[in-house]
Amino acid sequence: MHKAGSIYDDIPAERYQFPAQYLGRAEPCVADWIVYLEPSKVRNSRGYFAVAKVERIIPDDNAPGMFVALIEPGTYLDFIRAVPFSGPEGPIERGVLNEAGAISGRAQAAVRPLSSADFARIVRAGLPENDIVLPRVDDAEALDRVHDLQAPFHVERPIIERLIAKPERKAFFRRAVLQAYDETCAVTGWKLINGGGRAEAEAAHIKPVEHGGPDSIQNGIALSGTAHWMFDRGLIGFDDDLGILVSRQVNDRSSVEAMINKTGRALAPGRPSLRPHPAFLAWHREHCFKH
Repeated sequence: MHKAGSIYDDIPAERYQFPAQYLGRAEPCVADWIVYLEPSKVRNSRGYFAVAKVERIIPDDNAPGMFVALIEPGTYLDFIRAVPFSGPEGPIERGVLNEAGAISGRAQAAVRPLSSADFARIVRAGLPENDIVLPRVDDAEALDRVHDLQAPFHVERPIIERLIAKPERKAFFRRAVLQAYDETCAVTGWKLINGGGRAEAEAAHIKPVEHGGPDSIQNGIALSGTAHWMFDRGLIGFDDDLGILVSRQVNDRSSVEAMINKTGRALAPGRPSLRPHPAFLAWHREHCFKH
């Protein structure tokens, strides 16, 4: 379980902090896949909202008695559809039911085991195969090519293939980010849709994948083509409060400033858990933005 603004030092796409009492439950997750759940008590809870693979668990040197599950780079992926904890047929996670068919105390555990059937059911609901939009630029690799088939024996192979195939990951990331931003460029405020109903805005990684950046909405931002080009080249950036920064190396500053929406800040999703994470914004300022 994870909720934004909790007392724990979490970045879901990179690390999950937990107390020692959960260590026994968390250790079997190493080298295996997990799903994230936002508690039902959170207003307008997203329910199950992401999938990832745990690389290893280490003690947290900054917090005695705490541990950190480190997420394997390139595995975290936000769902593109909300997956509520419970629906008309009851909980989608059947493992929380007791023998009488009622929700048991297991449902309150922040870390708990998930059966392969429940895992597959949740992932299929959150990442439906018939509900993705391919990237605007064609990928040179075949859609069915995968890069790592070292899947745990108890998880269905097709599910894992979909989670690690680069073209599908790009498509899911694009869909998730554009949904979060209502297909609107965060810098210009433009929401341009072409004649085929396709958004002009692109899903930009704040910390690039080639530098270990995850396919997380918190590491993404919707940008028009020109804004995306400038962002990737460090000509624009964002402070932690999403104020838009313009590099002193821009040769036509007035034209760039004319593109920026009137607030001077990036237009971000209303839900805090979907806004750019300060850690990724800081990485871009340090390693990409031209001061």
